[in-house]
Amino acid sequence: MARRTTTVALLLAAVALPQLSLAQQTATPAPQPTAPGIRWAKEVTPIASGEWTGPRLADGQPDVQGFWSNTISNHSNFTDPQAGPPGEPSGTAKLPRDQRAPSRVSDPADGEIPYRPEARALQANFAQNFPNPTEPEYIEPLARCAPAGVPKSFMWHGYELRQYPGYVVLLFDSGNRIIRLEDGAPLSDKIKLWNGDSRGHWEGNTLVVSVRNNNGKALFGRYGDFMSENGTVEERYIFDADGKRFNYVATFTDPTVYTRPWTATIPARRYTDADEPDGWHYDVQRVNIAGAPRYEHHERICVENNGPFGGGAVGVPSDGAVIAR
Repeated sequence: MARRTTTVALLLAAVALPQLSLAQQTATPAPQPTAPGIRWAKEVTPIASGEWTGPRLADGQPDVQGFWSNTISNHSNFTDPQAGPPGEPSGTAKLPRDQRAPSRVSDPADGEIPYRPEARALQANFAQNFPNPTEPEYIEPLARCAPAGVPKSFMWHGYELRQYPGYVVLLFDSGNRIIRLEDGAPLSDKIKLWNGDSRGHWEGNTLVVSVRNNNGKALFGRYGDFMSENGTVEERYIFDADGKRFNYVATFTDPTVYTRPWTATIPARRYTDADEPDGWHYDVQRVNIAGAPRYEHHERICVENNGPFGGGAVGVPSDGAVIAR
């Protein structure tokens, strides 16, 4: 454990120094962004696993560093992404279901998480009470500045992906993940983490990651979808040939919550010089350092009782009085 702690500490100390490909080291100054940021899409473009033909880093990893954002919707509703949170439907929700983005649940075919009856009851109870959280358990964890966890981190604002020899690091607005690319002793089952313990390897254009040791506290969205601390996740980050998009395809297994394993698909797109940071997808700014411009991620400051989480940590009862939780 001491060796693991030392390794991670050294990695985090160097987090401002990601690997640079040869192309990045010799790149000319990039132009200022001129086009608006991305807009929510209504479809998911399949990406097949296969050979990686793009640039590589010095240690042989496919070079996929950069700023990324999902292209479907925020974390409101996992199975109907563009319908909005409970009690606060979005304008898109007025469209027929087949004109909105598909469920993030890509298997089973009905787009629903295959809950056990008792787990479905817990999820439905949260969704019903989310607009007016009269008990602590109805407060969305993000409203209390908790890490978003797996898989919600990929649906909550943009994020940065950095790479180091033996590691892939994901920098989210709500916490970070370190994916180890080397074998090592697994964590004790007694250690439970918001983002779990991630071990991965590359298979061509696909980063394959096994996630264990989840604490079961994070929710998938504002409808209360969840897994327990017994849940495990097998993730596949499948990058397209030009490195501009990837699909996050994850299979969730938790016999205490689900009747069978199920799979989610969340599409993502990389930030380019043609995109204008818009405060949601890409919280980045252009920085000039000794004539070599680069982009940096804005630090997002979280404050408990944070705004639109269906009332967040503030409930509004029928008489209009505000009750602080």
